[in-house]
Amino acid sequence: MPPDNPHTASTGRPPRHDGWRTLQRFLPYLWPRDNPDLRWRIVVSCVLILLSTGIQMALPFALKWAVDAMNVTGPRVVTAVMLLVLAYSAGRFTGVAFDNVRNIVFERVGQEATRKLAEHVFARLHRLSMRFHLARRTGEVTKVIERGTKSIDTMLYFMLFNIAPTVLQLVIVAGIFWYNFGWDLVGATALAVVAYIWVTRAITDWRTHLREQMNRLDGQALARAVDSLLNYETVKYFGAEAREERRYSEATRAYADAAVSSENSLGLLNIAQALVVNLLMAGALAQTAWGWAHGAYTAGQLVFVQAYLTQLFRPLDLLGMVYRTIRQGLTDMAEMFRLIDTQVEVADVPGAPALVVKRAHVTFDNVVFGYEPDRTILHGLSFEVPAGSRVAIVGPSGAGKSTIGRLMFRFYDPSSGRILIDGQDIRLVTQASLRAALGIVPQDSVLFNDTIGYNIAYGREGADAVEVAAAAQGAAIGDLLARLPQGLDTEVGERGLKLSGGEKQRVAIARTLVKNPPILLFDEATSALDTRTEQDILGTLRVIAANRTTISIAHRLSTIVDSDTILVIDQGRLAEHGSHADLLRHDGLYAEMWARQAAESSEDDLVEAAQ
Repeated sequence: MPPDNPHTASTGRPPRHDGWRTLQRFLPYLWPRDNPDLRWRIVVSCVLILLSTGIQMALPFALKWAVDAMNVTGPRVVTAVMLLVLAYSAGRFTGVAFDNVRNIVFERVGQEATRKLAEHVFARLHRLSMRFHLARRTGEVTKVIERGTKSIDTMLYFMLFNIAPTVLQLVIVAGIFWYNFGWDLVGATALAVVAYIWVTRAITDWRTHLREQMNRLDGQALARAVDSLLNYETVKYFGAEAREERRYSEATRAYADAAVSSENSLGLLNIAQALVVNLLMAGALAQTAWGWAHGAYTAGQLVFVQAYLTQLFRPLDLLGMVYRTIRQGLTDMAEMFRLIDTQVEVADVPGAPALVVKRAHVTFDNVVFGYEPDRTILHGLSFEVPAGSRVAIVGPSGAGKSTIGRLMFRFYDPSSGRILIDGQDIRLVTQASLRAALGIVPQDSVLFNDTIGYNIAYGREGADAVEVAAAAQGAAIGDLLARLPQGLDTEVGERGLKLSGGEKQRVAIARTLVKNPPILLFDEATSALDTRTEQDILGTLRVIAANRTTISIAHRLSTIVDSDTILVIDQGRLAEHGSHADLLRHDGLYAEMWARQAAESSEDDLVEAAQ
């Protein structure tokens, strides 16, 4: 993702964007080649716009003819006037009906465009690397998507149903005025429209800056209030109530001043718009009245001019809001397209085959990797995990243990070296087939806000109820489910039951059992659990690890003493390897870590006994 513009960060103004390029990027979503129904809806909507505009342009003629006819007496004239008045009312109703039918017809187009674009962005986000997701806040990314997709419908409405009809009306009115009154009125109207647009844009830009400043100060006031209340005890400790009230008062006063300026600018905008409109109206009506006084025009033409000018400037009254909305919408859409354009760091090579796992033999061959170019984590790391063996990886914090798991799942690619499974370089096979062959029980098992059954079945798409129940029994959560009235249908997460750490780990184990992969990775799966729960979980892990290639990344050495091989990683290099007994005899880093943890365990036991 490109870095934020420093100008944007300092001023709070939206970044610059190429409006035409953004619209060109969006057009394929608006005019889908694979959906003729939606294209027909667009055509019908455009026809309804033309019909509605034509009716609106004809209404002043009916009013003019009715007024002119009222200067003549006779029963036929009365009938004609009544018909013209009825036609005027019917035309107004028909115009409104066409506008709303147009909205009904077009609604599906806008929603489908929004849906497809949102789905495209969502799919793109899942293809981006872990580096991107760790660097960007989730809330920030979702906000970009939300603003971008929400702006589409509003932008489409204003551009197609406000700006386009207004431009069409301007052209038609110019032709009508030229035919009936000559170039003078056309020139005056054009000058007034240009002045109206210029005034609206200039004041709206100013108002936008004031509004952004107001929102920033509002956020600052809220942040100070929340920060102060969250630190309630600290405020009390230091007797800083008056200081906090003063800081909050300063923030609210600044917000109030900005809010007053913003609202006052709206009044100034309305006054400036009204001045332009009424100057034109006064000049046009005065010219028509002067012509009527000299017999050049009829009384109906006075009404005719007034009706057209009122009708013309009615949609222009919304110009400030329309301009601001479209500009902000283009900014939001451009930001979303920048999200789509983010380079995919880890991608399948063209024509990559699926990984074929026969023996599940894992090899790290001189792997070099760093999250940043100037900070290397793994320095030429090489080791092998024979098929069906249980290998543990230990080492001090920051040695690169968890990085090994991330590289195996290909969340990142090594800077150099290779990672092989059964002799196949994982960079040359599809990511989907690679991850299908790997199962993981992480340190912090995150569950979806759904049922326990859904979370277990998430291990493999299409898993049936029998497989889910068998996995639950295999993960030793049958007793938990028996105590729950709804069993597997029990909701967990924020909306439902809160599971303990051990229970969440068992759900994660069951999920992995449903997946049934040939290679298992335990990434410090018990480090956050108490001793009793840890032993229970370890017993379950040993059962499911049978007949599989297993890699355990561990912090507590007592959990991996029965491993076939223990790899000791130090500063991204393989420092030692061997069985637990061999490493203790070697009296190296592993023996030092073992002695330290044994001493800590003894101290913990003494503290427990004292309590």
